[in-house]
Parts: sequence; C-alpha cells; structure tokens
Amino acid sequence: MPLFLGNLFQQLYNAVDSLIVGNYIGSEALAAVSSAGNLIFMVIGFFNGIAVGAGVVIARFIGAEDKKNTETAVHTTVVLGILFSVLMSIVGVLMAPTVLKLMSTPTSVLPESITYFQIYFAGSIGFVMYNTLVGILQAAGDSKHPLYYLIFSSVINVALDLLLIKGLHFGVGAAAFATAISQLFSAILCLIRLMNVDADYRIVLSKLRINKRMMEMILHYGLPSGLQNSIMAFSNVVIQSYINSFGKYAMAGIGAYIKVEGFIFIPITSFAMAITTFVSQNLGAKEYERVKKGIRFGALCTLLSAEILGVLLNFFAEPLVALFDSNPAVIVFGAERAHIVGWFFCLCAFTHFMAAVLRGIGKPMVPMLVFLFCWCVVRILFLLIASNFIHSIYLTYWVYPITWILSSVVLFAFYRRSGKI
Repeated sequence: MPLFLGNLFQQLYNAVDSLIVGNYIGSEALAAVSSAGNLIFMVIGFFNGIAVGAGVVIARFIGAEDKKNTETAVHTTVVLGILFSVLMSIVGVLMAPTVLKLMSTPTSVLPESITYFQIYFAGSIGFVMYNTLVGILQAAGDSKHPLYYLIFSSVINVALDLLLIKGLHFGVGAAAFATAISQLFSAILCLIRLMNVDADYRIVLSKLRINKRMMEMILHYGLPSGLQNSIMAFSNVVIQSYINSFGKYAMAGIGAYIKVEGFIFIPITSFAMAITTFVSQNLGAKEYERVKKGIRFGALCTLLSAEILGVLLNFFAEPLVALFDSNPAVIVFGAERAHIVGWFFCLCAFTHFMAAVLRGIGKPMVPMLVFLFCWCVVRILFLLIASNFIHSIYLTYWVYPITWILSSVVLFAFYRRSGKI
C-alpha cells in the first residue's frame, strides 16, 4: 500500500504538469510535453532498471543477514547512481534536438519539445538519485519514508507549476524545471534518512566507493531490467513517431490519454516492485513456500485491480481526457485509444508481474528477451507492415493488446518451466 500511494502521488504530479500546461498554455504545449514523454522514459527507464537490479542484490543480502555485503552493495549503488546521473545530463541535453527531429516531431511543436527535454535532463541528478536511494530503502522493506518524501515533493511540484506557469506565465520549460527541483528535494530527504538509519544499509559518505565484484553483480541483475525498460520505451518512441504524423491534436490527445493511463499502471507497478523485493528477500532467507504464496496472492491482486481500472477508463474516457484539453479533436483521439485498450489491462498487468517475479528469482534475462521480442520487434514490424496497407492511427491502438497477449503467454510458459508454482 505505501508503494501504491507513492506511485499514486508520483502520477498525480506528473498529471498536474500536463493539466496546467494544457489548460494554461495550450494544445501545442501539451503536444510538446507529450512528444518528449516516451523519449524521457527510454533514457531514465534504463537507469531505473539498474536501480531495480541493485535492489534485488541488496534485498538478497538483507534477507540472508549478510552485513558486510549489504554495506558494500549499498555504497556501490550510490556511486553508480551519481555517475549515471552525470552521464544522463550530458547525453540528454546534447541529443535532444537530433532525436526529437528523428521522431518526426512537427515544427510547430519542436522548439518547446526541445526546451522541455533539455531542462528536464539538466536536472537528472534529482530523479536518478531519488530512484537509486528509494531502491535501497525499499530493498530493506521501508516503503513508508519514500511515500512521505514523495508527498512532500508533489506539493512542491504543484506549487512551482502554478507559480511559474499560471502566475508568471512561463512556458513548458517551467514544468520541467518544477519537476526536476521537486525530485531533487525528494532525493535529499532520502539521503538524510539513509545517513541516519541504524541498520546495515546505512550510508556513510566516507565509504562511498565502487566495489568491482559488487558492481558486476548489480549490473548482472540491473542491465537486463534497464534494457527491458529502454526496449519498451523505444517501441513507444517508434509508435510516437507514427502518431506524430497525424498532427498536434493526435499528439495532445494520446498524450492526455497516457497521463490518465498512468493511474492504471499504479497497482501494476506497485505490486511488481513489491513482489520483486518479497521474492528476493525470502529466497535469501530460504522461505520457499512463502515465496509461492506471495506470488499467487500478488498476481490475483494485480490482475483484478488493473482490469477494474481499465474498464472504468473505458467508460469515463471522454471526461478524463477533457481535463487536460477541452479541444474536441484532442478528446476524440484520447478517448478512441481508451475504448480499445481499456479492456485488456489484465494482460498488461500479468506481463509486468511475471517479469518482476522472474527478476526476483534471479532470471532477469528472460523478461528482457521477451520484452525485446514481443514489445519491440513485434510492435515495430506490425506497424511497418500494416501501415503499407492502411494509414490509420488505430494501428497504434491495437498494437498494445496484441503484444500484451503474446508476452503474457510466453512469460507464463517460462515461469512454469522455472518450477516456482
């Protein structure tokens, strides 16, 4: 539940960015923010995957009550987070114009998209270190403090959005600035907590250094998860490029829908994060029967919650999209996607849950390869082939349920072979 509430607040302040931008700046600004969204996730998703891998390693050592290795893993993780945040800032700022042009971003939207992207990535240290430090806390079973810090940063983000955009009439760059500052505050609060906790995972600044063996272990678990996130986002970037060809209203409408869809992913993400840590800790403690019970209960909760929310989205799509932009053309694009995709979220939930379980039991390569094939290769080939016969935005709607079905079947087959049910 703390993970659920934390993800809820994170999605809320992401949605507030788009709400304020769409209502106080306009459809083109909303399209600019939306066009950068998938590209941003493609980059940060990779580094978040590394944090997930670090969490698996730390949780395993904590479950085994291995104080020395827990301490080494924590400090190696923090240093890797710092290095990755610097790298992300440099790459993100320099590559923004080129990549957005390759995505066929309309010229009317391109300048604001570049501004949003560059400001967002200039503040990379905030969100990279927040996710890194939260990963350590969650690996130790502490999901309450990250929730408190996220609530605090959400308030800061909303206040800055209203001040800079509504009050001072700044452009979309202000939304990116507000997000970067609020996440930096969250990271600082997490660091203070970890420096003062009386436990094996306490951070001591003088001990910050990279241990080669531990780094290799973290990357062994983290790289597949990071690549998996980037693969998912890359396919979405390709799909976004296709959406861009239908103009700014399609971009704004789909972008508004994605913000609403983010709330459906909250239980999916929350249970997936929880089950990875749960499985890893209990395997470290050799509680195998507890692992099986936790997986079955978690799968039931994930599928039911996602499907209920998906059905509600289908019925209330128009008013929800209209919250972001009241333009009728924008509403049509967003609602159309909801009416198709809303019925299939149980399959999306099952895919993410099974992937999280496999990471927890130490098989991160399996979900990475499944996502590479089903969510990247198949999606791109589907669009490339189908678009030769029909130029319709409906192709971008149906590509998701089709690949969710495929990935669910493949991951379940791998899971049964693992002998963990």
